[in-house]
Amino acid sequence: MRRRARRSAHSNRDRWLVSYADFVTLLFAFFVVLYASSQVDKRKVGMLALAIQVAFQEMGVFQASTTAVPIDVAKPMPFSTAQAIENTERTASLGRIASPPDGLLGTGVENGDLAQLQAELETALAPEMKRGEIAMRREADGLVISLREAGFFESGSARMRASSQATFDRIAKILRQRAYRLRIEGHSDNAPIHNSQFPSNWELSTSRATEIVRLLIVRDGFSPDRLSAAGFAEYHPVASNRTSEGRGMNRRVDIVILGHVATEAPVAQARTRAQSPVTAPALTKTAQASSVAKPSPAVVSNGGGRLQQ
Repeated sequence: MRRRARRSAHSNRDRWLVSYADFVTLLFAFFVVLYASSQVDKRKVGMLALAIQVAFQEMGVFQASTTAVPIDVAKPMPFSTAQAIENTERTASLGRIASPPDGLLGTGVENGDLAQLQAELETALAPEMKRGEIAMRREADGLVISLREAGFFESGSARMRASSQATFDRIAKILRQRAYRLRIEGHSDNAPIHNSQFPSNWELSTSRATEIVRLLIVRDGFSPDRLSAAGFAEYHPVASNRTSEGRGMNRRVDIVILGHVATEAPVAQARTRAQSPVTAPALTKTAQASSVAKPSPAVVSNGGGRLQQ
């Protein structure tokens, strides 16, 4: 039987070219994408950055700027440049508002005078400070004299103790000799209070502050435009409320001696009045008891807490 001769299969040796061509095409596309991503359209990026900034400011995420930055839709400035212009103009505006007017003491003179005032007060109030009835410290705003509840107020009351009047008059006599502005701040601990006179520590801390203002005006002859009052309740503690000693330190009225004199410019005076929930001119002997100052959310940003019952 004759064997059939097998037909030799024809092998295609060029099939690899198809895979190679696909690989080269993908490699080319990859490098085109890399090149395209490296060529950023700075004009469009600037427009996008400014649009995002405006959108976030309208949503309240970023602090809105009062500076109008010129925007050229065809060719807007880069976002970094626009932000730098806004910051510069905002700083300049704040400088025009907050700069001390002519005639005010310089920073170095103020610091030196406050240091001298602190030394004089510490000498005059040495017995009370030793008993822990008064504390004194320096803060960014100025010199702070803390009148603690244990030495100046009955528990749960806004009236100053009669036994503390002489000490208070010594403080007022020293402060009256200088024309510094004074901010009176009422503070408390975090234990709640509710009685017939004070529904919460907001009312109690504010009433104590306004009582000090009233005494400064009526008893010691202070000019009302030098004074302001605020109630902060428990939200500005100076010690931990976990111990009775700490709570006693937090129940206090702070006399903050601000580092500028009373002849401030009208703009700064308006700003100071706007920041004070209770202003001293509204206080009289007859009105103080009936008009307990309510803390304003726009002014008193912190508060709460109890002055011990």
